[in-house]
Amino acid sequence: MKSLFEQSGGTYTMQGDYRMPNLTVPAEDERPIGVWGQRRQNYLKHNRKVLYYNLLTSGKLHSHLADTEEQAQALFSRLVKEYAEKEGITEQLKATNQMKWVQNTNCIRTRVYDWIMETYIYN
Repeated sequence: MKSLFEQSGGTYTMQGDYRMPNLTVPAEDERPIGVWGQRRQNYLKHNRKVLYYNLLTSGKLHSHLADTEEQAQALFSRLVKEYAEKEGITEQLKATNQMKWVQNTNCIRTRVYDWIMETYIYN
């Protein structure tokens, strides 16, 4: 009698006295996973283990992390630029008062970083 696995086209390999199914994870795309994707992966691995393993075993983890990376990177760049314009952080300020420009830019980057971490990474 064939098992359901064999009926659906699956195969087994003998490991000692046991028949182990030959399971493979579907191939994923090769988009890069940057810093944001790695942070998301670390968060899922340590805090959302069920979701992490569901994505991993379904073959969707890499694409999920790559999507997160793309969205977070684009949003980070856009928000830093928008906040700098709203707060008057210009090239003129950079030329006249570099320390103030660096302080304000770092403040904006930190706020945007924290917001993206809360919204995209820890969600």
